[in-house]
Amino acid sequence: MSLLDSVLSEVGGNLDVGGIADRLGIDPATAEKAITALGVAHPQPGDTVETASAQTGIDTSTLSQIVDQIGGASALSQLSEGLQNHPQAASLFGMLDRDGDGNPVNDVMGMAKGLFGSSQS
Repeated sequence: MSLLDSVLSEVGGNLDVGGIADRLGIDPATAEKAITALGVAHPQPGDTVETASAQTGIDTSTLSQIVDQIGGASALSQLSEGLQNHPQAASLFGMLDRDGDGNPVNDVMGMAKGLFGSSQS
């Protein structure tokens, strides 16, 4: 059982990342990333699903289905609190967001440039 599964069990009973992934027909790693992003995005200003989508690139339809699977807005509040109590569970998301701006995409692109070299002239 992953650390995120432990946080989810605190949130609401028998939820598990693999089960959610199976029900939605997505990869478990994508489900874990999506659930973590939703928990991180929930206390931020704006719409949680749209914020998580912008941060991960996962479509809003999938994220909305995940919100339904975990129990809605009240479960998101509990998930967000659980992630704050277990910051290591949010490490998948936070580890990628090196500059802490809430958007790991620019950081991942920077890492990719570092791996493959810059094409600047």
